[in-house]
Amino acid sequence: MMTGGGPPFNLGVETHEGLAALTRAIRAEADGKQLRKELAKSMREALKPGAAEAKSSIMSMSSAGLNTAPALRSSVARKIRPEVKLGGRWSGARVKAFKTRNVRNFPNAPKRLNRPGGWRHPAFGNREIWVQQHGKVDWFDRAFEGREGVYKAAVEAAMENMARRIADRAG
Repeated sequence: MMTGGGPPFNLGVETHEGLAALTRAIRAEADGKQLRKELAKSMREALKPGAAEAKSSIMSMSSAGLNTAPALRSSVARKIRPEVKLGGRWSGARVKAFKTRNVRNFPNAPKRLNRPGGWRHPAFGNREIWVQQHGKVDWFDRAFEGREGVYKAAVEAAMENMARRIADRAG
């Protein structure tokens, strides 16, 4: 799933080709820019339940320690959102946990908290003593487990609706 660096599910070759064809058809329309925005919005809306599930998963992680400001779990949760790109090097839809810059000097928190190996850091700022720390393993991946098909179908339905709208205009 997310451990490979990609989205939690793949849209598939036929869907990617369909998305590219749909994007080309939208560009050909007079109000293509508006249609493109609507398609991206509907695809993001389709993934919002998955993002909410991932946010809930990180917020359920236990918290301990002396350093409580700024709150790590809520900072990571705020950085989880659906992402849609139509065109360019990568086209598709995914839920992504973005880096947490300026949060406890820990920009890779979403990635490290999801890793089975955890992360190493100096104990209380003492650079001579390092400790290994583990988060809630696979909190991001487990949020989508068993529901990949639901989100994929919702994104494809948004694409189908837009394709139908364009086809109705032409016919």
